[in-house]
Amino acid sequence: QVRLVESGGGSVQTGDSLRLSCVASEQTFTKPTFTIYGMVWFRQAPGKEREFVAAIEWPGGDTHYSVPVQDRFTVSRDLFENTMYLQMHNLKPEDTAVYHCAARTFPGTYYYREEYSYGHWGQGIQVTVSS
Repeated sequence: QVRLVESGGGSVQTGDSLRLSCVASEQTFTKPTFTIYGMVWFRQAPGKEREFVAAIEWPGGDTHYSVPVQDRFTVSRDLFENTMYLQMHNLKPEDTAVYHCAARTFPGTYYYREEYSYGHWGQGIQVTVSS
């Protein structure tokens, strides 16, 4: 079973920065057997539906962003550590949400903005931005 753990959240003020991390791992007696083909960040604010934030394709590293964050957030990855990052700059109150990471572990063409493309999800981490 693939496990995803987010970290790096917290409470900040408008204009501050945060870096979220998402580490994928698998409990084995020898070595991990899964392969990551893509990872994504979604977020969900109170009373709102979960929305796409950013995605990164593992083999090629292509990135994709939602319009509200495309000029402020940067998603990246560490292939050797099975880790995805989300560097967030110029945070705004509207960025306040629980941020979830997810991973796709099967190959093939997929829609990176859709939840159903990913089979493994983290528990989420709170990001609060106050003015």
